[in-house]
Amino acid sequence: MTVVFTSLRPMLCTRNLQGTIDFYTKQLGFELVGFSSADGFASLRRDAIELMVALPNVHLPFEAPAFTGSLYFNVSDVASLWASVKDGAQVVYPLEDFYYGMREFAIYDNNGYMLKFAQPLGAHDGSSDCERRQSG
Repeated sequence: MTVVFTSLRPMLCTRNLQGTIDFYTKQLGFELVGFSSADGFASLRRDAIELMVALPNVHLPFEAPAFTGSLYFNVSDVASLWASVKDGAQVVYPLEDFYYGMREFAIYDNNGYMLKFAQPLGAHDGSSDCERRQSG
């Protein structure tokens, strides 16, 4: 029997549930699709992406977010997203083209989790990789 992985839905811990909901809905356009104040839990969605956020669990010690990686979002128009969030977010690095064929930027959310947003070079910007290399 083969096990098929069907989705990934990160669960981010926070001490500021409402602030986290506000960040994802107001800064990034996510929709609040589930909420329980009694459980300290919220579920957020934008297009095919789902995130869960929750207050710390009594079973695990939690002083502050300590995720050493990042969440990497593939989006259809990274330049438009960058233009809409850059002035209201803590920027890790600005919109940039990378040698591995991606255009991306990174910001921190209100908890300090690193969020990266990317799309393949040449996608939806009217130029090809060849044209970009010749003009750069």
